[in-house]
Amino acid sequence: MKDRRFLGLLALASLLLPMFVTAQAQRAEPPAATRQPSIVFAGSLLPAPIVLAPAGPLFGLPALVNNLGGTLEADETGESFTLTIEGKEVVIGAGSAIVTVGDNLASLSQPPTRGEGTLLVPLDFLQKSYGDLAGFAFDWRPGTQQLVISRRVAREIPVLLDVVNLQGMTTLVLQFPEVPRYQVVRQTGQIDVRMQGDRLAPPPTPPAVRDPLVQGVTITPEQVRIQLATGAQASNYVLENPFRLVFDVHLPSHATAPPAAGTVARPPDRPGIRTVVVDPGHGGSESGAVGPSGVLEKDLTLALGRELKPRLEALGVRVVLTRTEDETLPLDTRTALANQNKADLFISLHLNSSLAPGAQGAETYFLSAEASDAATARLAEAENATAPGLPEGASGAEAQDLELILWDLAQTHHLLESQRFAAMIQGELNQALQLRDRGVKQAPFRVLNGAAMPAVLVELGFINNPEEEKSLQDASYRAGLVAALARAVGRYKALVEAPTERPVPTPP
Repeated sequence: MKDRRFLGLLALASLLLPMFVTAQAQRAEPPAATRQPSIVFAGSLLPAPIVLAPAGPLFGLPALVNNLGGTLEADETGESFTLTIEGKEVVIGAGSAIVTVGDNLASLSQPPTRGEGTLLVPLDFLQKSYGDLAGFAFDWRPGTQQLVISRRVAREIPVLLDVVNLQGMTTLVLQFPEVPRYQVVRQTGQIDVRMQGDRLAPPPTPPAVRDPLVQGVTITPEQVRIQLATGAQASNYVLENPFRLVFDVHLPSHATAPPAAGTVARPPDRPGIRTVVVDPGHGGSESGAVGPSGVLEKDLTLALGRELKPRLEALGVRVVLTRTEDETLPLDTRTALANQNKADLFISLHLNSSLAPGAQGAETYFLSAEASDAATARLAEAENATAPGLPEGASGAEAQDLELILWDLAQTHHLLESQRFAAMIQGELNQALQLRDRGVKQAPFRVLNGAAMPAVLVELGFINNPEEEKSLQDASYRAGLVAALARAVGRYKALVEAPTERPVPTPP
């Protein structure tokens, strides 16, 4: 009996002993260390805060500025910051996903924010600021939660030159296969596009320029030098896909539009609305939307444009129609005409269409890289996709992939003024015709892209709605629409031309 008990206890011990040893080993083993996010630059760890947000990592900007160079200053409110990198400014607004980088507006994946006692910025902010302006490369490695910063290797970038003179203006285009790091330096009669960390591969044959406003262009590995004719002035802006740096060269003009009856002519150097370009949407092979009875959008927009022209001329402004007959006109050409005519306002006229049977009312749009809502995005995609002038093989989605384009450092002003002008138009349409207020919206309409002045697109009703289709064919109804547009232009003109020493009331 004792032997039998002994053997039982021995068997039980043999079963429990491995479990006891394993438990002891697990108890003795230290817990795995939690990996902390880190930043590595030049082989060393940088002491900068990192927050792992749902939309991606955020990095403490002041600490990075201390190590990468530059200066960071806050305004009096503490809500806006200016980062200066190698002479170029980057303007940041806490909570805003739009920043100004040099001469361009840039959209971020998420807005900079306050946290950890500092200003936190997303990865693409670093790429679009220190990356584009100073030649740094940023590599976020999710597996190790580590940001590796390095200096980019100098690139040799080919450049193509094109010079065209049309209607008294010369457009000079420098085209690159990738975005170069550069700085535009202006001197009297001369513009230098200087490379910063990159080198140019000049074309095999030196460019021969025969132009009344551009005396010559010299391309070296270090820079592009543009020699201007005596008295010529130039403004520059950027186009994407492919990257192009565009200079519009012109002689200063002192011509002013004839003043309206009873008004006193303004000095030519004062701000004012002198030229308005009106763009009747669609035309030619592009009919636009079609009403239930077969009425074409392109015909009604042309009628509206022709009727609007004399009403605006009565305000003392010069009016240019992008088309005066039924012709096909690429979208890019429409804003090019506005730029060439040095327009102060650009108004594109359209009629809406919707699958919803009861859709009605007017909408006014201004340019934005992102649409206000899903319906607006679909409308912009439809307008862009059906437009003539798209590159072969390009889809509407590709055309919608836009960046906001700057004419100069005042382009932010143009966007804000576009929004203000759009609000005035929408208000006049709502009040005069008691149309359903569908509001002011933002959308990446290609016809607005590249406009170097406040620019809006107005949808003056739903042509697929039988009642609105019938109204739009009535000349008296269209006269009401035209009068509302003219009043909005008059209000905006008065606002712009108001003496600066008097406060200007905010429009309702």
